[in-house]
Amino acid sequence: MSSPATAPPTPNNLRRVVAASLIGTTIEWYDFFLYGSAAALVFNKLFFPDSDPLTGTLLSFLTYAVGFAARPVGALVFGHYGDRLGRKKLLVLSLLLMGGATFAIGLLPTHATIGGAAPLLLTALRLVQGFALGGEWGGAVLLVSEHGDARRRGFWASWPQTGAPAGQLLATGVLSALTALLSDAAFESWGWRVPFLLSGVLVLVGMWIRLSVDESPVFKEALERAEERKAQARVEEQPPLVAVLRHHWRDVLVAMGARMAENISYYVITAFILVYATDHVDMDKQTALNAVLIASAVHFAVIPAWGALSDRIGRRPVYLVGAAGVGLWAFPFFALIDTGDFGALILAVTVGLFFHGAMYAPQAAFFSEMFATRMRYSGASIGAQFSSVAAGAPAPLIATALLADYDSGTPIALYVIAASLLTLLAVGVAKETRHRDLARIDDEDGDGAADEYGGAGAERAARQPGAPAGRTSV
Repeated sequence: MSSPATAPPTPNNLRRVVAASLIGTTIEWYDFFLYGSAAALVFNKLFFPDSDPLTGTLLSFLTYAVGFAARPVGALVFGHYGDRLGRKKLLVLSLLLMGGATFAIGLLPTHATIGGAAPLLLTALRLVQGFALGGEWGGAVLLVSEHGDARRRGFWASWPQTGAPAGQLLATGVLSALTALLSDAAFESWGWRVPFLLSGVLVLVGMWIRLSVDESPVFKEALERAEERKAQARVEEQPPLVAVLRHHWRDVLVAMGARMAENISYYVITAFILVYATDHVDMDKQTALNAVLIASAVHFAVIPAWGALSDRIGRRPVYLVGAAGVGLWAFPFFALIDTGDFGALILAVTVGLFFHGAMYAPQAAFFSEMFATRMRYSGASIGAQFSSVAAGAPAPLIATALLADYDSGTPIALYVIAASLLTLLAVGVAKETRHRDLARIDDEDGDGAADEYGGAGAERAARQPGAPAGRTSV
């Protein structure tokens, strides 16, 4: 019989947890992507007005990249305390930090008002956004993954992943509506502030929902066992970060490699596209925003389908299809946009996000299944967020610089293809995780767990003095 802590959740409870994670991640990604869209459309004029347009865009994207630099720090801090205190508490904090920073951006004076202090304040708030998002992702997907229904974990854990296209959809939709309703002068004067200030209302809704869900039952049981061991053996538990780097460093490298094509392709498709379509192809910004809007709706719909497929055939095959797909689509993507046709633009972005979804959907379950419970928040967050510094952060910057140097989409397509090859290599050497039991991938769960789930490091830990025979340590 299952203990109360690990008893299968009721359908209503699981749906409530999924809804809480989805709504929270939607709000966090809305805040994060809103900045990216504004960086491409208006921040170059409002905060870097002394530069030529393309240089101003580069500087604007540089502040955008700063948010990614803060994400690994958020992953370390939130991962540590999330593995010590629980997933729920840290998710509430991340939502407050992200929403507060985004609301404050909406109140910022521009360069015309306070000069050089304006971009500095903008950068500081972007750092807070990145820090919060670095801790958000791991907690949100773990809260769903650890609440049960292992047979459909890929499907249920993919729903927090839909928060990314939902946030993109919401951010792009609000900006698209404002640019359609307002003149360019009005939008640049005050209209751009509206979606940032709207974040304050969204955070209140997200907080109300997140506070209503229970802590992960798998985490609670693991915490109880850890406390019992400490009391019996009088041995201090390793900090989660130390345990991850000692026992799961290969898994961290696999996760980082898996993120390269996923991260780079996404930000080229959704953020850089606004620059490429408007500055290089001379399409108006409303047309570019509408294309991203339509494609994001399709992206939202296909992610759960890819997640469900990963439950049937495995995480790796689905992920590999996505990585290969974005690489093969790179040249057609830019060729279609270069036609200047709205339908071709929609097709380019939609197909790109379709393949991206094949990587993003199984990612939540895939990364969760790699790590032991008492280091899972740290491991999944570190693997996911450290790669963002090398992948997502510089992607719009590199793409914009390549466009400035070569005046063509060809080198940018090669950049995406190189990222795809890295991801194909990383996922290709990884082990399939679909059948792993999250409760069993813990410190004291069964023979063979060390070799299958924890790697050689966990097997060595099982032989450490004070560790129960036949069991792996946290």
